[in-house]
Amino acid sequence: MLEGLRAKLRELYFGVGPRAAAFSVLLLVFDLVTILFFVLVTFTGSDPRILRIEFGLGILLLLEFLARMLAAPDVRRHLLLASSLADLLVIAALLLPAVVENFAFLRILRAVRLLRSYHLLGRLRRHSPFVRRHYRSLQHGLDLFVFVFVMSAVVYVNQAEINPGITNYLDALYFTVTALTTTGFGDIVPVGSDGRLLTVIVMIIGISLFIRLAQSLFRPPKVEHACPRCGLRLHDPDAVHCKHCGTVLDIPTEGE
Repeated sequence: MLEGLRAKLRELYFGVGPRAAAFSVLLLVFDLVTILFFVLVTFTGSDPRILRIEFGLGILLLLEFLARMLAAPDVRRHLLLASSLADLLVIAALLLPAVVENFAFLRILRAVRLLRSYHLLGRLRRHSPFVRRHYRSLQHGLDLFVFVFVMSAVVYVNQAEINPGITNYLDALYFTVTALTTTGFGDIVPVGSDGRLLTVIVMIIGISLFIRLAQSLFRPPKVEHACPRCGLRLHDPDAVHCKHCGTVLDIPTEGE
C-alpha cells in the first residue's frame, strides 16, 4: 500500500504527463497564494484568528512536504535541497508563533518560500513550450522578483519598530523599489546604520539584476543545446556550427 502511494506521488511530483503538469501549476498557484497571504498579514498584527489560519496553513505545508519526501527517490539528498530547507523554515515560522513571541523574525523566514519558485519553474520548463522558449528571461525576472520581496521582508523586520514611515510590508516594499530603482523620493528614509547598509545592498545588487533582466529581454535569445564536442550549452537559435569549436550542431526546432 505504501509503495503504491509512493508511485502515485512520484508520478505527480516527477512525472511528465498531463497530470504532473496540472499538479505543477496547482503547486505554483498555491505558492503564490501563500506569498500573497504572508504580505497581507503584515497589516493585521497578531490577531488570534490570523494566527489560527497561519497554524492551519503550516499544517498543510507540512503535509505537502512529507508527501514530497515520500515521493523522493533519495530522501536524504532531497532533504538537503535549498527548496526543502526553505520549506522547513517556513513551516517552523508558521507553527512556532504558538510558543514564540518574536513575530517579526518569524515573518522574515516566510519570505524564503519564494525559493520554491525556482524548483517549480524548472518543472514547468519540462511541460510548457512557452517556458522552454523564454526560460532565461523568466529566470532573470524571477531573480529580481525574489530579491525584491525577500529584501522587503528584511527591511520590514529591520525598520518596522523604529521607523515611523514603515509600518507594514507594503511600506517596506515601496521603500525597497524606490531604492532599487535609485528614484529616492525621500518620503521614507532608513533609520540607523543597519537601515543604511540595507539600502546600499538593495541598490548595488538590485541594479545588477535589472541589467541582467534587460539583457535577457532585448538581447537575441539563446537556446540550450550541449555541443557534442566541447560541451558549450548556449547557442543562437539558428546556429549551424558551434561558435567555440566549429562542430556541426543539430539543434531541434519547432518549425517557427
